[in-house]
Amino acid sequence: MKYKKYDSKTKLAVILEHLEQQVPVATLCNKYQISHTLFYYWLREFLGRAHRVFETEKNSIKERRLRDENTKLKHIIADLTIELKKTEYELNGGRGL
Repeated sequence: MKYKKYDSKTKLAVILEHLEQQVPVATLCNKYQISHTLFYYWLREFLGRAHRVFETEKNSIKERRLRDENTKLKHIIADLTIELKKTEYELNGGRGL
């Protein structure tokens, strides 16, 4: 038996149809050919992650700041590594490392 894969938009449509229009679970399961267990799994996932909708902007600003800081630190490390290699090269009298 081949399993269907549902994209996130379809899953959301099923859940919202139940929550907004109060369509019974049995009706939705027959309409979309899914099991009750799968429907309730999607519902738990939706409700468990719903709070993240309101955190998106905060996370993206924080993530962007951390990414910028990380990039700056990588550049500093690269510059220091180059300086150390130059110093080591000069100490060896221009011979290979």
